[in-house]
Amino acid sequence: MTPRMIVVTGGAGFIGSNIVARLTAETAYDVVVCDRLETADLAKWRNLAKHAVADLWAPEALFEQLERHAARVEAVVHMGAISSTTEPDADLILTTNFTLSRDLWDWCAIRGVRMIYASSAATYGDGEAGFNDDDDAKSLSQLRPLNAYGYSKLLFDQYAVREADRGRAPPQWAGLKFFNVYGPNEGHKGGMKSVVAQIWPKVAAGETVSLFRSHNPAYPDGGQLRDFVYVDDVVDIVDWLLRSPEVSGVFNAGSGQARSFADLARATFAAAGREPAIDYVDMPEVIRDRYQYFTQARMDRVRAAGFGGQSTPLEEGVRRYVQDFLSKPDPYR
Repeated sequence: MTPRMIVVTGGAGFIGSNIVARLTAETAYDVVVCDRLETADLAKWRNLAKHAVADLWAPEALFEQLERHAARVEAVVHMGAISSTTEPDADLILTTNFTLSRDLWDWCAIRGVRMIYASSAATYGDGEAGFNDDDDAKSLSQLRPLNAYGYSKLLFDQYAVREADRGRAPPQWAGLKFFNVYGPNEGHKGGMKSVVAQIWPKVAAGETVSLFRSHNPAYPDGGQLRDFVYVDDVVDIVDWLLRSPEVSGVFNAGSGQARSFADLARATFAAAGREPAIDYVDMPEVIRDRYQYFTQARMDRVRAAGFGGQSTPLEEGVRRYVQDFLSKPDPYR
């Protein structure tokens, strides 16, 4: 019999390629990637090179290919998006992150195909309203993102909840509000890479690394707090959802614990066996008024829904990333 198919949009990207690695290792499905590999000297094709994907689809051919293979598609894991919080073209962000997601939702609902998609902790804005992932329409309407990226993700969360309330949803649907994910296969992300990846070359060379100085008196320099989560932990949630077709909703995907950027940098030095050397530089003015000083996922709802996975402690996650990937000649999963 021909295996069922899981389509991963953005499957050559950071989180997407880690999902592909997990799914191809399990071999229960044919795994198809929809993405652009861009230029040959970038890392995105290398993110897939170790994994036996069944097919590669160009994004502009997504719906044509979905129709062609509709009888086989079990689920769409929709990770494709413009994820830059500093992208200046709001229309491009909304077209990519909302309009495409909306059309994909409608296709999955009509065809009876499950859909798991990437939302974002950027929907919470400055966190003043908390980080509770209640997914009713009233709770979502109270969120105030700080940038167009966060707004695009919130807009689609609201669309998903509204359509589900009207009975126009895929048989399973789940949005995951990713917090600060770090781990292998993010080399192509440039300035959007995790701080671990960005400071690694200097750590490896024994040089001093720079972090942003705090411009909020409530936080010391380097004391800005984030929910850092190792990529394997968020892949665990996706994997669990695919095994739990009865679970739907919008859920946080974080560690549940806020840690400082200074902690993250010290963990990176420790993983390399070096003493920490950190200095501080002024934050660019363009992002100062949109900067989050604290994020921390509440993980109660996803655990109440049945997810039993454990969060990797920061120091252990950074150690794995550094010693198993970043320090290797071949750093790709």
